[in-house]
Amino acid sequence: MRVLSSIEAVRDGQVIYILLAAFSGAGLALASAQASLGRGDLNWAIGQGAAALFIAFYGANAAGLMSMDRARGVACRDGWHAVEDGLGVGHRMLAALVGALSMVAAVAAGVAGLYWVSGLPYVGPWLFVLVVPATVLLLGLAMLAVVAVVAPLTGPVVWAGASSWQACRTLWRLVRERLLQSAVLVGGLSLVTGLTGAATSVMVMAGGRVMAEASVFILGVDIKPEMLMAGLLGLSVRVIDPMLPADALPYVRAATVGGGMVFALAVVLPTVVYLRGVCEIFLALQQADQLESGDTA
Repeated sequence: MRVLSSIEAVRDGQVIYILLAAFSGAGLALASAQASLGRGDLNWAIGQGAAALFIAFYGANAAGLMSMDRARGVACRDGWHAVEDGLGVGHRMLAALVGALSMVAAVAAGVAGLYWVSGLPYVGPWLFVLVVPATVLLLGLAMLAVVAVVAPLTGPVVWAGASSWQACRTLWRLVRERLLQSAVLVGGLSLVTGLTGAATSVMVMAGGRVMAEASVFILGVDIKPEMLMAGLLGLSVRVIDPMLPADALPYVRAATVGGGMVFALAVVLPTVVYLRGVCEIFLALQQADQLESGDTA
């Protein structure tokens, strides 16, 4: 129920504003990097690309902190404090991810060692009988752990106040004790997020088509309606048709900018639902641990 209720996050204007600002800033930095790369200025392109990643990552952290506040039912910090706190905890998330992925790498190295042992003469084929089921289980569990625990829950663990070391310990505990439960909840969240994205896309495309047809008819410009819908798809229009009426060019440019704003909002809404959902999943798993501890006591 908590996962399903995460769809209410589409009404959280503050988180949407933070994500819109972050994605817009990252998009501008990425466009600048592409322009610099086109001019052959590799150093500027690398710097601007890194700036795009920095803005997107820490903006998502700020939105995640606010989503965690909402999920915990505490007073939500404002946008500026969320950005400041996001800058302060982002490195914890990166360190926890590095630690978790190091454990996965250790498992992969162990599997490689088992295959090496299986290549020994005489005893290798006999050992391979045991290596096959062992490696299948190890690799399957490792991939499930990454998809169901490490990737979605590292952020919420840090946003709840854990240090890097505490986050690694929490993730390991969740893998040991709550892997299947987490997988089911993450699968449900993926379904909710996908339905949100699908509904948003249908709404945008249906409204965009009506807008384009009505605009062509009412404004009296002689252009294809699809040219006014390019911004809704995240595309830019480069007018190269010499027969295009001069009075239509300002409308095409305006529709591209306005449609880009709608496109950004359509991308942000599923992201908001996902951030709120992973916070709800972590709190639900934490609550389950507390209930079991109380029953044991």
